[in-house]
Amino acid sequence: MQRGVGTEVQAHCRQPGEQQQRRPERFAAPLDGVETAAGALLGRAWAGVDTAPGAGLRASVGMSDIVLPGGASSGHSRGGVAASRSGHTDCGPAIRRVAGGVVRALCVRPGVKDSLSLVEMPEPPLEQGPVLVQGLSVGLCGTDVEIVSGAYGQAPPGHELLVLGHENLGRVSAAPSGCGLNPGDLVVGIVRRPDPVPCPACAAGEWDMCRNGRYTEHGIMGQDGFARERWRAQPDAVVTLDSSLERVGVLLEPTTIVAKAWEQIERIGARAFFDPHVAVVTGAGPVGLLAALLGVQRGLEVHVFDRVSDGPKPALVADLGAHYHSESLPDSGVQGDVLLECTGVPSVVLDTINCGALDAITCLTGVSTPGTNTPVDIGGVNRNEVLRNDVVFGSVNANRRHYQTAALALRQADQGWLGRLITRRVPLEDYQQAFARRDGDVKVVLELQGS
Repeated sequence: MQRGVGTEVQAHCRQPGEQQQRRPERFAAPLDGVETAAGALLGRAWAGVDTAPGAGLRASVGMSDIVLPGGASSGHSRGGVAASRSGHTDCGPAIRRVAGGVVRALCVRPGVKDSLSLVEMPEPPLEQGPVLVQGLSVGLCGTDVEIVSGAYGQAPPGHELLVLGHENLGRVSAAPSGCGLNPGDLVVGIVRRPDPVPCPACAAGEWDMCRNGRYTEHGIMGQDGFARERWRAQPDAVVTLDSSLERVGVLLEPTTIVAKAWEQIERIGARAFFDPHVAVVTGAGPVGLLAALLGVQRGLEVHVFDRVSDGPKPALVADLGAHYHSESLPDSGVQGDVLLECTGVPSVVLDTINCGALDAITCLTGVSTPGTNTPVDIGGVNRNEVLRNDVVFGSVNANRRHYQTAALALRQADQGWLGRLITRRVPLEDYQQAFARRDGDVKVVLELQGS
């Protein structure tokens, strides 16, 4: 049984005269898949705190007070957890909300494989921003899978846990007057935030092109993500969506990736005569399908390549008015004026670079796993690129301009088609099912609010 917000956990309470128990190294253990984050933090505060009968330990974490039974005769805090004596003496739950509230959040310990757990955390503190947002949903992608695997990810400074989730959708619960946001507005939090210096690019609002690498990213690096029931932000860190996008607005963040890619393609194309007719997209995952959508919206003949020949992908491409291919790009004979590589598979990346038309522009959006040895005739690649006036470039992340462009693209798209990209919606408490990939999955979404 999953435990939600407000669950009380019964704990043994020492009676007068009973032998003192050993201090736990960790206060809270996993509880049917739900771990208490406050308890995990408080576990660090036990070092140097001697327990004694008849007194309680009150600890403030963020905006909430947590009461621990069993007492403390003396103590101090570590890891940012403030501890003090209280008059709590009764037996009861191991963790109890005394002031403020808690939210459920999906967290990992960065660098620790398979540490994913659902935890209870304090309400987001006001210093994170005056805009309070009720989280509605988060989309899962390969980045989340890699973070869960321990491949990378970075918790906020001073924290052990990182709240997962960068693809997001929420609704404003409260906002300062005059900030341009109102309660009830549908919003998406911008994933990347500028570096603190800031570098010239971040200062110009182009944090997706950060020059010093000190940016942070929600749910990925240095900032908690959006896989929690409530979060806060500054007014300029969210983008509003049309209310008609409530069921599909979680697709905005992946759409920003290809909105930026198409913008960059068009800017590069402006170097000289540029009149593209054929667009090639490799990979029919969410990013590839959204890249195809934006290509169709531009009036191009779009060809989408993926290795599967059944499931929902071929029909999604056909209903978009594009052409689906399960054969390889070289075997197809298709030559794109514009090519968007959305898989990161080394062999497919090479095919995409080598199979364009004259003056082709190839954008790489898929991130490859290093360590794969793929034979490459670099001399042949160089010869083709130079003699054909080809351009190959990489693109990652997005800034506010791309979020706004992507929001317009989604509003202009067929909502039924967009809805079909979301092949599974999973309640937050069943998060383990969401990460268990199934045949036919395109985009899996976690629903943050209970039924």
